[in-house]
Amino acid sequence: MSEQHVEYTQDNFCVTTDKRRLDVCAIQNYLSQSSWAPGIDVATVKLSLEHSLCFGLFDGERQIGFARLVTDYATFGYLCDVYVLEDYQSQGLGRWLVECCQAHPLMSRLRRIILVTDSAPWLYEKLGYQPLNRPNFIWQINRPDIYL
Repeated sequence: MSEQHVEYTQDNFCVTTDKRRLDVCAIQNYLSQSSWAPGIDVATVKLSLEHSLCFGLFDGERQIGFARLVTDYATFGYLCDVYVLEDYQSQGLGRWLVECCQAHPLMSRLRRIILVTDSAPWLYEKLGYQPLNRPNFIWQINRPDIYL
């Protein structure tokens, strides 16, 4: 699907949906060492990026964070692979990254947005997500009346 790039800026930081700016090796390096995708290879990361709405977080030209939305671009989105490099944590950048994801025009049209996490439930709760089943593991934004 062809998409128009969206960009958000704050001080020297930028969040962009322009996939040409993404540092695939940096993303793969982080994800391969994460608790949710240990050992993931570059080819798999590239394929996942091709089939997702991606949000790169940058400090100048350096990529320092990432998030992606797996979506059908009509009704459903799965927010995943959200991270900010450790050196940049505790500056509110993780929250800002997720806020930028939620500010994307597509997000207001989706009936259901979910994420799966075992960390930072307090962050996602502040941004409107609610637990779906096992407490603090699967969170969602459910808009059952969005088409009314």
